[in-house]
Amino acid sequence: MILCTGLTWAQPADTGLRAEALGSANLRAAATIESPIVGEIHAGSRYPVIGRSEFYPWLLLGEPDSQLPKGWVYESLVSVSGSLQRVPLSLLVVDESAPTALPAPNIAQPSASATPAPTASPWTVFGVVRGEVNIRHGPGVDYPRAGVATAGDRFEITGYHTQFPWLRIVYTASVNGHAWIARDLLEVSGDIFSTAPVSQARFEPPPATATPQVVRAAGIDGGTPAPLEPAFAALGEELWMLLLENGFDPQTSRFGSLFVLDLQTRQAFTFGSNFAFSGTSLNKIAILARLYESLSAPPTLEMATDMLNTMICSENTATNRLLSAVGNGNVWLGAQSVSDFLDRHGWTRSFLTAPFTTIGTPEPPPFPITAPQTSADQVKAQPDFSNQLVAAETGALLAAVYDCAYGSSHPLGADLEGRECRQMLHVMSNNTVDALLKSGVPANTRVAHKHGWIPDTHGNSALFFTPGGDYVIAMLLFQPDWLDFQESLPLFAEVSRRVYNYFNPQQPFLDEREWTIPDVNSCNYFGDELVVDLLQWQWDS
Repeated sequence: MILCTGLTWAQPADTGLRAEALGSANLRAAATIESPIVGEIHAGSRYPVIGRSEFYPWLLLGEPDSQLPKGWVYESLVSVSGSLQRVPLSLLVVDESAPTALPAPNIAQPSASATPAPTASPWTVFGVVRGEVNIRHGPGVDYPRAGVATAGDRFEITGYHTQFPWLRIVYTASVNGHAWIARDLLEVSGDIFSTAPVSQARFEPPPATATPQVVRAAGIDGGTPAPLEPAFAALGEELWMLLLENGFDPQTSRFGSLFVLDLQTRQAFTFGSNFAFSGTSLNKIAILARLYESLSAPPTLEMATDMLNTMICSENTATNRLLSAVGNGNVWLGAQSVSDFLDRHGWTRSFLTAPFTTIGTPEPPPFPITAPQTSADQVKAQPDFSNQLVAAETGALLAAVYDCAYGSSHPLGADLEGRECRQMLHVMSNNTVDALLKSGVPANTRVAHKHGWIPDTHGNSALFFTPGGDYVIAMLLFQPDWLDFQESLPLFAEVSRRVYNYFNPQQPFLDEREWTIPDVNSCNYFGDELVVDLLQWQWDS
């Protein structure tokens, strides 16, 4: 039964908006913390948003199939896809006469490096954080964020708001020593009504402190970075805000990194390049460069096929055969050779120390394998211990291949000739993955790129040849456990579209276009005409 005061309830139209819990959240009969709990939702399940409160930040969720009202949830406890302005106002009260038993909360545990929580608390009233949450300077999501707490963090509760479902906590990182967390985000011990009641309607945030510069000029040749022109710097700030608006924020566990280089002016900016990410298949660019460096004659038919299957199909067995080739028959020595190549050129925060995972039992390493310690943060993005990179370095590698291909110098050393670098770009320009950064530019644009993804990390490093100028973008996104392509792919495309329009303001790309990711199981370049291109040592297109 559905109860309603003052309004007649009717089957709601699907607004298209979906909400997902940030960890777990209680559903209540009405838009108030005092209302009975009628259910619970957890991260990983999405529910239609069928109503919203006119006065308070509460959302009414429906059943996924029927759209029938399921319960009210506090807005800051969920992530919502789309604008809430499309959601009708509602006063609906959900029947609580026969609530179902709630499953045990799915509470994330603190990382192993975190300080273990004490078995007893010195505080009379305290709360334990149920998942990753924002801490605010006032009792509402409109107040600035004071910080971020993760599952298992404990805070002393010193007050409760009499009108809003928020609790005041002791928070030493705040200028005034306290901050606020939404009530449903905490597992509370003790009686919150024994703490101080707070009824004031508005709170003045502490005075703003200087914000550290996030978007930075980046050097690509080991020298001093070129100063950023105001318009190019503004592009960097715009893309930084775009990632924040899409929920990729380095103050949380879900974040990203970006590197953009203008190949004409040599200006480059980056953010997030202090974080090491899993190298995924992006490090196969370095494998290809190291392979060509080792060649003194055209590749064999088998090697040329493996190059294409490595760079386009991302096939790991072919990749390991290339590693074996540069390792004098030993795949582990080949991986170390790639790391040495990166290190020689100053890309010291990127490395590969083991072959790629394949079916079957790999040969044992001939020496102990350890994870190099670099100057990057090697914890936050949970990178693979043997395959890591940072965005700025994989982007700088592509720029060096471009300079080698079309310049007069030898940025990658005398053993890599211009024709070899042009062949590398030819291979990557035939990548059939028409998604990620490539889908943000017109379909006929030449893009030499390498894609790579694992469940928690999606990446793309790409070189663009456009009428308004050539440039490089390297981008990585991370979300613990699982990153949804429906969230990452549109963001890659939009970042790429905005960069393209910066370089091509007279002919901007304004349309969205469909993207494709071919079936990797049917990807095989044996006998393909591209193999013939690689066998032609004098190929000079």
